[in-house]
Amino acid sequence: MRKHYKIALGGDHGGFELKQDLLAYALSKGHQICDCGTHGKNPVDYPDIAKKVAGMVASEDCDFGVIVDGAGIGSAMAANKVPGILAAACYNEALARNSRQHNGANVLTLGSGQTNLYDAKKILDAFLETDCTEERHLRRVGLIRDIERGNYSSATAIADAGSLMGGQEIHPQDLERISRRVQELATGGRGGGGSSAQANGAVIGPDEIAQTIDHTILKPEASLGDVQKLCEEARQYNFYSVCVNPTYARQAKAALVGTDVKVCCVVGFPLGANPPENKAMEARRAIREGAKEIDMVINVGAMKSGDEAYVLKDIRAVAEACRDGSALLKVILETSLLTDREKVRVCELAMKAGADFVKTSTGFGSAGATAEDIALMAKTVAPRKLGVKASGGVRTYEDAAKMIRAGATRIGASSGINIVKRAIELASK
Repeated sequence: MRKHYKIALGGDHGGFELKQDLLAYALSKGHQICDCGTHGKNPVDYPDIAKKVAGMVASEDCDFGVIVDGAGIGSAMAANKVPGILAAACYNEALARNSRQHNGANVLTLGSGQTNLYDAKKILDAFLETDCTEERHLRRVGLIRDIERGNYSSATAIADAGSLMGGQEIHPQDLERISRRVQELATGGRGGGGSSAQANGAVIGPDEIAQTIDHTILKPEASLGDVQKLCEEARQYNFYSVCVNPTYARQAKAALVGTDVKVCCVVGFPLGANPPENKAMEARRAIREGAKEIDMVINVGAMKSGDEAYVLKDIRAVAEACRDGSALLKVILETSLLTDREKVRVCELAMKAGADFVKTSTGFGSAGATAEDIALMAKTVAPRKLGVKASGGVRTYEDAAKMIRAGATRIGASSGINIVKRAIELASK
């Protein structure tokens, strides 16, 4: 059975006629088309068209993109500058199938000077009818994504789904693999009895658990000295990141020079009631000053009012800022204020908006993370492989292990040192 897709279609003046013919052809095949222009033969700049098409695919407003210019090369180059895009210039059916099956391409570019309408139709059909499903190809596409995010280390570093990339920034898809491996270990029974954590499964090693921790200080009275101390601790224990208020982004970055520890900043914190434009501006500044991850609070009031369109706009504004700055975005739900249905819907909106993680709590709400909420969120975001961060009330190793076993791939805690010390103690028994 033929699949029908929503396609962003664009072309410059040189590709206008072929683009219009492909528009009619795609509509006849039952596809939905978002026409990104151009709408005539007057000269236009192909990068502008390519950016528009690529943006609609990156934001998941469309399933695929197709761009037509004179040769297909320039549009592919421009589209590939948009985070999340894998654009391929294809001149025959074999290349189209290969770009999808082997490379997971989501934008097809065509050259009107190289390809006639008959061949273009065949190329388009081959592109849309082919999927990237084999694990070896998906893994390599993951490596491309890592390069885009600045996270690439080596193929062997992520070939084993159970390997931790010590000190390297990890894409959410790899974090999910790590989480699965941790959960496998947790049910494998390594070591004898004693603690409740060991009774429920194996001890999570200190190095492993340290690389799940965002070492956090967000209290309003935190001083520069407190932040510098936090960074020193992160250096010593090799935590994944430090999470600070954005006013300290620049100082935290400076304190962590020469380490793999990332700087994470909160946005719209802790109430989430700021306008989306303000949150996006706050995120952009934090990223400019050194943040590699942004934890934003949703507009909880809008969600409670049923205004999902506003919540989506809210998340998307910050997601776009993060994409532009090559930073990861975590979306804070404040789960204690939401029903289970609302939690699921926010997770779905976060996926649609292009977030990288969903996160339970600010730590300033009426309650923090629970294993039940983590399990619900992890199940909801599994189709898009988003990470899940447990934050708020995670104070002990046992708390952290419980959250990881429920599906958490990151832990936000101000008690990271105690968590790691307990892991060291348990691992030595």
